[in-house]
Amino acid sequence: MATETIAAPTLTAKDFATDQEVRWCPGCGDYSILAQVQKIMPGIGVPKENIVIISGIGCSSRFPYYMNTFGMHSIHGRATAIASGLKATRPELSVWIVTGDGDGLSIGGNHTIHLLRRNFDVNIMLFNNQIYGLTKGQYSPTSETNKVTKSTPFGSIDHPFNPLALAMGADATFIARSMDRDPKHLQTLLTRSHQHKGASFLEIYQNCNIFNDGAFEIFTEKSSKADHDLFLEQGKPLVFGANQNKGIRLNGLQPEVVELGENFSADDCWIHDEKDFYKAQTLIRMFDDPHQSNFQFPRPFGVFYETERPCYEDMLALQIEETIATKGKGNLDQLLRGREVWEIKD
Repeated sequence: MATETIAAPTLTAKDFATDQEVRWCPGCGDYSILAQVQKIMPGIGVPKENIVIISGIGCSSRFPYYMNTFGMHSIHGRATAIASGLKATRPELSVWIVTGDGDGLSIGGNHTIHLLRRNFDVNIMLFNNQIYGLTKGQYSPTSETNKVTKSTPFGSIDHPFNPLALAMGADATFIARSMDRDPKHLQTLLTRSHQHKGASFLEIYQNCNIFNDGAFEIFTEKSSKADHDLFLEQGKPLVFGANQNKGIRLNGLQPEVVELGENFSADDCWIHDEKDFYKAQTLIRMFDDPHQSNFQFPRPFGVFYETERPCYEDMLALQIEETIATKGKGNLDQLLRGREVWEIKD
């Protein structure tokens, strides 16, 4: 008797939305990020029941409530640790970590760097709004120096983290940056994050319109973004400007902005290579304060660096398999007793 094969229904972004009321402040950048994640999910080729969203604490960490997938709203700074345990035991799952500049870089900073160096095949989305939004406007690890907030009434004296530099220092295998107000670019980088085999670290500039409104305005407004945004494309020269009239070239080891025209052309510019470890470090450090009079470089967006390295969960499974093959399944009592034992005789 012939059997009929029933094709799985085609999913849409609506299939990834829940019936929960989205409770972010009106105008918050989190709405856009949520929408882009829901839009790309039907196209990543993973069954909905195999997708897991894990968050810590903060405004961004409400994310699992609004995604119609499995998920967990965990504890402050520990989403990366919980995600690591899940991926180690269920490697077939697509695991996404939602965190913020406070949750992921302050109380959860150590957990973040150790997940990156271990290279679990998970995706970190770090929402960076340079402020503590949930607790009402204290400065965060990414707040700029001299930032006046409720916890720094005379201005912050802290030197801020550069999240991508931190990820680079932890030997992350995929490092990228996007923003909430460029939906198409964000969708592209979310998809690239999923496609990467290993730990992906995607920093997303996210506007907190209540406690830090306009922090990234120069990069998002039509009147200014062309001259201050540099979009990285593999194999393409670093060119920007309203008329694509500016470029970045390397003068020895030092990058410099040049005017394209009579003296320089796009052929003279730095060609982006996502595999170049050394150039990636220079690009990541191009974060001059655009509000200072000596501002020169634009802010890069895109994939800064990608490389291949074995994933922790794969090496763990292989180690277990090899150990069983050579020593058998083992004995829990013997394992707990350890190797250093002794007997007491009369």
